[in-house]
Amino acid sequence: MAKYFDVHPENPQARSIAQIADAVRSGALIAYPTDSCYALGCRLGSKDGVDRIRAIRHLDDRHHFTLMCRDFAQLGQFVRVDNDVFRAVKASTPGSYTFILPATREVPRKLMHPKKKTVGVRIPDHVVTQALLAELGEPLLSSTLLLPDEEEPMTQGWEIKDRLDHVVDAVVDSGECGTEPTTVVDFSSGEAEIVRRGASDTSRFE
Repeated sequence: MAKYFDVHPENPQARSIAQIADAVRSGALIAYPTDSCYALGCRLGSKDGVDRIRAIRHLDDRHHFTLMCRDFAQLGQFVRVDNDVFRAVKASTPGSYTFILPATREVPRKLMHPKKKTVGVRIPDHVVTQALLAELGEPLLSSTLLLPDEEEPMTQGWEIKDRLDHVVDAVVDSGECGTEPTTVVDFSSGEAEIVRRGASDTSRFE
């Protein structure tokens, strides 16, 4: 059964955040809220976590996983960003954008797109997620919690606990979450390509 954490949305309890971070370090797969919608997350180097996310969402090896980063400095450890892209990404973070960029050697090969060698990165504008990332000290490997054959993600922590109780290890609930995934912008070619129109404005990239 998944452990359930009821976390205050504006003043996250330090004890709960520390327990969630310890669980992730120990290999747990968690469902957690972000500034767009709920996500599945695990430690960056967790092969078991990646396999479980793929199984829950029925993903193939072309799926772009996202590294949920605390800040721009952390993001820069995992992707290569030239000057023009740097300005565009910096101006849009934190926020509900995912950027696809060339991965550095810090990213395990199995997480990269098999041909492009890219990975998704983002910096969330969400108090609870930021508290967790600060406590964890490393990115959360993440994917939108969108189940196969469903058009919208689940928005309630209790609903996720009810439906995914035996396939995730913990559910973090800080109130209702949104239903719209992030806007995805692919910068791997050096030019902005909008892959998915989501929760954030795309006009600055058009």
